[in-house]
Amino acid sequence: METTKTFKTLSRHKSVDLKPYLVDFVAKHPDCQVHVGCDSQNYSNFTVYATTVVIRFPRRGAHVLYYKEKLPRINDMWTRLWNEVERSVEIAQFIENECGIVVDQVDMDFNEDPSFPSNKLLNAARGYVQSLGFMGKAKPHLLMATWAANVLCH
Repeated sequence: METTKTFKTLSRHKSVDLKPYLVDFVAKHPDCQVHVGCDSQNYSNFTVYATTVVIRFPRRGAHVLYYKEKLPRINDMWTRLWNEVERSVEIAQFIENECGIVVDQVDMDFNEDPSFPSNKLLNAARGYVQSLGFMGKAKPHLLMATWAANVLCH
């Protein structure tokens, strides 16, 4: 499975070929962790998705790669949020299967607090992510990948 998505570095917005870039980067930084996440934002007549790969250096910051896409507006919250999970899983599977790199965490922009609407999808999303062998985390845990994706959506 090759990804046709063109990722960019957050620091310079330079396009990179994800597989060789990640393989080389992780080989040079074996103590890093890889987190994947996605966020979306509705605007007047379109929805923006930002999918991120965050290479985390424990206690020393992170390096962010991202892919953005603009689609016709998705009004249904369930569909829009589930698309975030699918985008994250697609990239996490690519990283593990094609790059041979372990994905340490899949960040989900859902909230464990039942008073938030996204909580209604949390169990289904977490079950899906975990059934594929990934650790899925939601708010209030540290979610570097969805935080970066949120910044890119706005």
